Amino acid sequence: MRHRLRLFTGDDSDVLAQDDRVPVRLGEIRRAIADAARSNRAWLEDFEDEEVAISHDLYDVLAAYLHMRPGA
Repeated sequence: MRHRLRLFTGDDSDVLAQDDRVPVRLGEIRRAIADAARSNRAWLEDFEDEEVAISHDLYDVLAAYLHMRPGA
């Protein structure tokens, strides 16, 4: 996962002008998200309303997974 640190100087105009999205591969964040979910980390809940973009294929796989019976 790429780390990007920004120094906040108090001027919002610079921050608002920048695109705050970072394209990453699922493999780069999968382990961190899985560990955070397993450990019930509060910061993960802080981002529950965050919108993410995924491919149609991944969406279909996740939707099918959610509708599978346990143990199937």
